[in-house]
Amino acid sequence: MSATTRRVDGRARADLDGGTLFTQFSHFIDIMYWLFGDITDIQGRFADFNHKDLTAFEDSGLVNFRFLDGGIGCINYSTAVWDRNLESSMTIIGSKGSVKIGGQYMDQVEYCHIKDYTMPQLAPTNPANDYGAYKGSANNHGFIIDNVVDTLKGRTTMTTNALEGLKVVEIIERIYQKRDEQLV
Repeated sequence: MSATTRRVDGRARADLDGGTLFTQFSHFIDIMYWLFGDITDIQGRFADFNHKDLTAFEDSGLVNFRFLDGGIGCINYSTAVWDRNLESSMTIIGSKGSVKIGGQYMDQVEYCHIKDYTMPQLAPTNPANDYGAYKGSANNHGFIIDNVVDTLKGRTTMTTNALEGLKVVEIIERIYQKRDEQLV
């Protein structure tokens, strides 16, 4: 469960919390949108395997779609994993190559084979956030906070804008429309 999960009567509510895509997987939707643009023709399957007593929404989902600019994609997500994050990954298969970024925190280039491209040596990633019993995503939030402070002080420009964030919210809401249609 996310630290931002809001509970009423011991259960997280979709109207207060938004759902698993908002609390746990919005960064992945954001990366997908940044790389490939908007989506259409959304289809999905959703289930709650391990959190029925904690949430009023799914803990797992499989969503497939078409990109407006061409291509197809899918998102497979779950918080129904015992003990720790299993993997976060993105695989891109194109006409001139393929790339897989994976690892427990999506912090490793596991495969990179692209026509006329040589993979550079990358610096190590930051260690995972340490919340005691739980270790989370790579510790990169400080970069975002620094950018906000530096932008407000006029030392730099913002790295993203509100409209991009709103577009990610709108994509998740369209995915959840498909989930909600299945509940009727």
